[in-house]
Amino acid sequence: MEKFRTRWASRGMVIVKHKGRSGLSGVRMVDMKPNILFVLADDLGWGDVGYHGSEICTPNLDRLRDSGVGLEHHYVCPMCTPTRACLLTGRHPGRFGRHATVPSNQPVLPDGYRTLASYLGDVGYDTGLFGKWHLGSSPCFAPNRYGFRASYGSLAGGVDPYNHFYKRGPYSATWHRNGELVDERGHVTDLITREAVKWIESRTRPWFCYVPFTAVHVPVKAPQAWMDRYEYGRYDDDGARDRSFKKYAAYTSHMDSAVGDLLEVVSERCDVENTIVVFSSDNGAIPRCNLDGVSRYPGLQEETPRLGSNLPLRGQKAQLYEGGIRTPTVISWPGVLEPGSISHPMHIVDWMPTFTSMMGCPQDPLWDGVDMWPVISGEREHVERSLFWNFRGSEFAFMEGGWKLISTEGGSELFNIDSDPYETEDLAEEKPEIVERMAGRIQEERKLDDTSKRPDVDD
Repeated sequence: MEKFRTRWASRGMVIVKHKGRSGLSGVRMVDMKPNILFVLADDLGWGDVGYHGSEICTPNLDRLRDSGVGLEHHYVCPMCTPTRACLLTGRHPGRFGRHATVPSNQPVLPDGYRTLASYLGDVGYDTGLFGKWHLGSSPCFAPNRYGFRASYGSLAGGVDPYNHFYKRGPYSATWHRNGELVDERGHVTDLITREAVKWIESRTRPWFCYVPFTAVHVPVKAPQAWMDRYEYGRYDDDGARDRSFKKYAAYTSHMDSAVGDLLEVVSERCDVENTIVVFSSDNGAIPRCNLDGVSRYPGLQEETPRLGSNLPLRGQKAQLYEGGIRTPTVISWPGVLEPGSISHPMHIVDWMPTFTSMMGCPQDPLWDGVDMWPVISGEREHVERSLFWNFRGSEFAFMEGGWKLISTEGGSELFNIDSDPYETEDLAEEKPEIVERMAGRIQEERKLDDTSKRPDVDD
């Protein structure tokens, strides 16, 4: 099959295995390389989508989930920069240095490093990024230097939704188009969506559109029309928390509507059956943010005592518990993927080998990810693999065979995620042999860190 996949990809065709309605595996020949729309929310929690029982209205994400495949154990990193590095390189962020394991304004990727956009560009794809980059906040490290033919949004991290400034400092002015700083008016979610829609509308060949929204990262601000939708509800007995959650809910619903706009332009182009859509979040939500946490952003900012939820998972953003690294994720490809759900663990590093293998691109042995298409398509139920996290260069996690070890300077915690998905029972003292074995695997993985670190960055 691999030989034929490569052969057809070179002729502008892709062969995909899939599971039909009868439950039997089949093969479909796609006469054009499928478009790829990859949407990444910022700080959206497991419990912040309607299909997970949230009070927040997310009708477009709910419909996407109903028509697609829910990846119920899709893992990311605990914070933004490392997750983005994983997606675009297929490698764990520590491979690029300790600074890549936390939010970084320093450049993460070596000059000319080949990303997912680079590989897809080599086989005929147009490539565009619209939203948050955060892999190098200086214009000289813009996405256009790493395989994206078009780019727009924030070079740095999250920004104020209206003035578009990042935190005070050398990278505060960050809004750009193709690496050139620009000054525009409008809500950040609307601007990102407008630019992405316009770009998709004008494509004449297969495209990879990466849309990493800055929503729902603080500062949390939503247009009044979206605020009005929650005005008469009561979501918390505490008045300040109630107001805060309404803003967060409005901000989330606004982003959900933007996802709907992206799906609509795909429909208008009659590209639904030829477009793979993936939605995920870069890490779990934070439950609150005090004034100190947002006062670094220029403009009038307010304390937000209630924000997102990762319930029933334990933990939050910046933690290695499930609530920090397991996020709502859906893949949709009508006509190829049957609606359903998959509980097999998958990591965001897996998208690089999954997409590139499907398109007949050469595979890099340095990639940490695994081609997960056989599991996603239903061809196979299981793929042997382990998962590794390096966070801050001092906190680590390893997952294999249902066991998850979290190792920090304060000690180790061991959980059986299969039987205890909410991490309520630490089995480290009870299972010392498993702790020792998995700690050894962490040490093996750490030997590969820093192997692609830029010489001009400071950890």
